[in-house]
Amino acid sequence: MTDAQHGLPEPPPAGARALPEGTFAGVAVLVTGGGTGLGRAIAVEFARLGADLVIASRKKEHLEQGEEAVEETGARVLTVECDIRDPEGIAAAFDAAAEAFGLPGVLVNNAAANFPVPAEDMSPNAWRAVVDITLNGTFFCAREFARRHMAAGTPGSIINVGASYAWTGGPGFAHSAAAKAGVKNMVETLAVEWGPYGIQVNGLVPGMFPHEDMTADIRGNLDRTSEKDACQPAMRVGRLRELGWAATFLASPYARFVSGHTLVVDGANWQRRSLTNPPVVTVRDQMGRGTFQP
Repeated sequence: MTDAQHGLPEPPPAGARALPEGTFAGVAVLVTGGGTGLGRAIAVEFARLGADLVIASRKKEHLEQGEEAVEETGARVLTVECDIRDPEGIAAAFDAAAEAFGLPGVLVNNAAANFPVPAEDMSPNAWRAVVDITLNGTFFCAREFARRHMAAGTPGSIINVGASYAWTGGPGFAHSAAAKAGVKNMVETLAVEWGPYGIQVNGLVPGMFPHEDMTADIRGNLDRTSEKDACQPAMRVGRLRELGWAATFLASPYARFVSGHTLVVDGANWQRRSLTNPPVVTVRDQMGRGTFQP
């Protein structure tokens, strides 16, 4: 790196607020998959701005981790076991949230499923599981949220967490990439349908945000690159608080006229292109799968 290549500056320190204190006071925020990783980071930033948090997850241990992180901010928190593939379970989670804090004013659809696999090796069950959680679950949660606000005549804000391969495709992740493309399209469709009812719908796409709950495949990729900042145009990876700040802005009173938009927070990494293409390495070779055997 030359002296002129410094990359993007570091953000303000952890604990800094991107919005005025108390921006979400009296607002309940429901975060699916909010007990670990990026979902937890988003939940914490809402909590630090005064929100009451409802964390939904299928796993008890994840709920406990999320609860502890939010409680450290001094905010109120409710945890609910919920499988977002089940519309009745989603309705029950909203009932519990409404009883504890009132109807959530913000929904963060963060829960998703993903794992790498060559498309030719993918089983029907693997395809269905990822699409069911990532795409169908996101829709079922959004629909439940919108229907309740329409009935109550109240505004609300939905944030769907997406992925940059919704635009580009994702070799090795055909199931997740297809589902995330649907999630992105859903942002644009539902923003138009539900805008007249005061419901804004936006997307949030994270780049590389290292955290302790990353899946083994993502951790393996990082280990192979040693998290080298030179692999990112920003010359660094993202800091978890930066994603939380972006989410809180999209749902805040200061972004009321932002709807149908997907905000990519990745330091321009997904737009990076090389002047010449490197040799093609098949997904099978990258994963060490060997020759395909039907």
